Amino acid sequence: MTGGLKSASRAATALLVLGLAACAGSQQEAPLESYTAEEIFKRGEVTLETQTPKEAVRYFQEVERLYPYTEYAKRALIMQAFTLHKSKQYEEARSAAQRFLDFYPGDEDAAYAQYLMALTYYDQIDEVGRDQGLTFQALQALRVVIERYPDTEYARSAALKFELAFDQLAAKEMEVGRYYLKRKNYTAAINRFRTVVQDFQTTTHTAEALLRLVESYLALGLTEEAQTAAAILGYNYRASPFYDDAFRLLKGMGLSPEAKGSSWLAAVYRQMIRGEWL
Repeated sequence: MTGGLKSASRAATALLVLGLAACAGSQQEAPLESYTAEEIFKRGEVTLETQTPKEAVRYFQEVERLYPYTEYAKRALIMQAFTLHKSKQYEEARSAAQRFLDFYPGDEDAAYAQYLMALTYYDQIDEVGRDQGLTFQALQALRVVIERYPDTEYARSAALKFELAFDQLAAKEMEVGRYYLKRKNYTAAINRFRTVVQDFQTTTHTAEALLRLVESYLALGLTEEAQTAAAILGYNYRASPFYDDAFRLLKGMGLSPEAKGSSWLAAVYRQMIRGEWL
């Protein structure tokens, strides 16, 4: 958020809120309608710092309701998105961020609003074993931040999170592939490992995926495919223990890593190692 969204003086703000509370005294608190937009907004800021996000958000909502189309209404809307996200009310946070973008698309805080929308998906990504639908949504939302606001700090943060989410999708494919491999359903396992090699080459899981392809193809007696997978593994990850395991498996059958045949792996080898894309 920009400096305009932060309190210029927390001490002064705290005094203002204490003053408002003192005015109420032992009586019932005066309705928020009797305060200015600035007073309500600052009350929300102090509540956010001293209590909980859920208690603070109502002040920002009231600023927008009571003083629409004002500068404080705009600031209160982005603070709603921030506060709702902080309290893990992700759908509500996303709605507030989208309204900000709809009303103020050219504002300096638009990039932050877009980033908050992405975080509402990203922060819900669960363990690898769970459904990865949210991961796909997070990737899409993070890409929007990167492409629409490339020169901002939010784009840089989004790029890092994009890589982590992308890696998570590959991890899911690996988990399912291992499940099939363990149960000797080699064809299904190969399909999962192939996805990692073809679609997630930049992740940390590619080396293991190539090893598991060697194992799966050898189990099916498809030695050329196994040798080619090992050749790719050796070219890109020769220092990896996964390559050592693949080499040992092939050597035990009198084979060696070598690009052979015309399978999809041979095409990957030609593209990746020889630079032949046609």
